[in-house]
Amino acid sequence: MAALIYVHGFLSSPKSAKAQITKRWLAKNRPDIEFYCPSLSAYSELAQAKLEGLIKTLESQTVYLIGSSLGGFWSTHLIERCSADKAVLINPAVAPHTRFSSWVGETFQSYYSDDTYELDQTDIDKLAELDCATLTHPEKYWLMVQTGDETLDYRDAVQRYRACKQLVEEGGDHSFSGYQDWLPAIIEFLEA
Repeated sequence: MAALIYVHGFLSSPKSAKAQITKRWLAKNRPDIEFYCPSLSAYSELAQAKLEGLIKTLESQTVYLIGSSLGGFWSTHLIERCSADKAVLINPAVAPHTRFSSWVGETFQSYYSDDTYELDQTDIDKLAELDCATLTHPEKYWLMVQTGDETLDYRDAVQRYRACKQLVEEGGDHSFSGYQDWLPAIIEFLEA
């Protein structure tokens, strides 16, 4: 049985709209694919440990990833340095350590709970260490971005994943408007 891990973004959770849409769609249309969406800490080392631990428990299975925002960064790490098989990246964060470095010392609250996080330099250093600037398996990715992303510059992702399959939609937003309509094509790509 194949497994699909939905990797949510910074300060998000398994309760996010896209995670829930994916879970419901798979339950209805593809119950043969096991769905996972771990709750990830905003702290880099904790998020890395949780994701790599989950990948290890699934090592006998085919593992697909859908990574949104910072989840796209983590999904790239899991493809390049772990044993995940394929990934669809939704408006992914590229080189997040460069963006987050100005946030050292700031406190952030989860979008879905009362949990708070204060980023420090060790978080930034960990993200820099794990950044995969060169992709060794471009065929394993499908980049999906919308030009109206108000949080991240979609052009950074288009450049980083230039050797990969890409969908660049005009307009939209960071949450990727119309995501649910793409799930059949996403699963088809992952299984191809």
